[in-house]
Amino acid sequence: MVFSSLFFMYFFLPVCVIFYAATKKIKYRNAVLIAFSLFFYAWGEPLCVFLLIISAAVNYILAFQIGKNRGKWAVVTAIIFDLLMLGIFKYSGFIAENLNLILPFKLHVPDIKLPIGISFYTFQIISYMIDCYWEKVKLQKSFAKFLMYVSLFPQLVAGPIVRYSDIESEIDNRKTTLADLSEGISRLAVGLAKKVILANNLGIIVEAFFGNSISDLSALSVAGTWYTAAVYALQIYFDFSGYSDMAIGLGRIFGFHFNENFRYPFICKDVSEFWQRWHISLSSFFRDYLLYIPIFGKRRKYGGLFLVWFCTGLWHGASWNYIIWGLYFGTFIFIEQLIGKRKMKKIPILLRHLYNKIVIIIGFGIFYFEQLPRLRDFFKNLIGLNSNKLIDEFTKLSVQNNLYLLIAALICCLPLAKLISNACKKSDALLYTVSASKIVINIGLLVVSSIFLADATNNPFLYFRF
Repeated sequence: MVFSSLFFMYFFLPVCVIFYAATKKIKYRNAVLIAFSLFFYAWGEPLCVFLLIISAAVNYILAFQIGKNRGKWAVVTAIIFDLLMLGIFKYSGFIAENLNLILPFKLHVPDIKLPIGISFYTFQIISYMIDCYWEKVKLQKSFAKFLMYVSLFPQLVAGPIVRYSDIESEIDNRKTTLADLSEGISRLAVGLAKKVILANNLGIIVEAFFGNSISDLSALSVAGTWYTAAVYALQIYFDFSGYSDMAIGLGRIFGFHFNENFRYPFICKDVSEFWQRWHISLSSFFRDYLLYIPIFGKRRKYGGLFLVWFCTGLWHGASWNYIIWGLYFGTFIFIEQLIGKRKMKKIPILLRHLYNKIVIIIGFGIFYFEQLPRLRDFFKNLIGLNSNKLIDEFTKLSVQNNLYLLIAALICCLPLAKLISNACKKSDALLYTVSASKIVINIGLLVVSSIFLADATNNPFLYFRF
């Protein structure tokens, strides 16, 4: 089941809220969330829901061993089990294919369907196990509460990666205030609009230029290649940040306060800042649990950096382009660290923006092309090595026909609404006007999004496949 569907918005969610509101005790409310979360997951993955429950049960048992005597073997066993489960279902085919290139005999290449959300809930479980070992969180003695944490449907299938420490107190003590409800509905409306109005329509442009129906990328012009890569970066942003907004909004409706996952990443001044603003829950996970681990017996600053970015790329998918993508961004962050923050700040701000936007656009081009020959053609197109035209009529026509969409997307990348809201806090009259306008806008976004959904057959979020 996906958030961006009429069934979810106008049946599943209202029914869940009604059952939730009808119960008063927290244990019954938790039971409602567990039941609806497992149903939500089983809707599209009826068998994989058992995999989720088994993962939760194994880690729950091992966590007790950690709680008893801080047994290192228990946390190591848990991490190995979790990574093995992830590896079997996500990477076994990729590993077999690459081993077949070097081995004198051929291995069977398994074709295992990737369980939706396994990358996200596996990392949530690992963070809990490590935090238990480090005594940053208390052991959760109730399996039902632990299962709710793992399976909570607002963030189950595509994040953000919610750490147990973020909602530890809210599992047993939470209430939904009017402010929570208002903010939750607002984030839900905005997130849905990002996905349905912006991301889906930007995706049509990307498919027209980069899609699999285009057999020869070398036919694209230089401008067309840069244009489409930039549009794809916007599509990914609005698709994934839209899901994160909806997840955060749904959490607020049920009394949970998830951390932000995106903070207007395209206003960044350098690549390092971009990754402090983009998919924050993943980058902070690797920073806290992987960056400082000993490599060859000691902590190595740059070795840890490239390990993090190798894993960041690999986490996104079982394909070489994701590994290249991760190491590509890691290289630029490495260069920026060598230059230093002080020297970076001395570079004219316009040049810094130009530099990082070029790096980001190329990076998302790498992210798109899983087939290496097509990725090679993409690189050649960027600088005209395929004897490309500088610009072509198809690109001009696409820009003209989608000008309002492109302008709206660029405006929505900026924190204009936040700036206006902060400025109006100085005046009660203005604040009231903004609040009233916000209600009207949210209703409008829901209506327009629902109209778009009525004409759509399938609206999966892009990060479902990661």
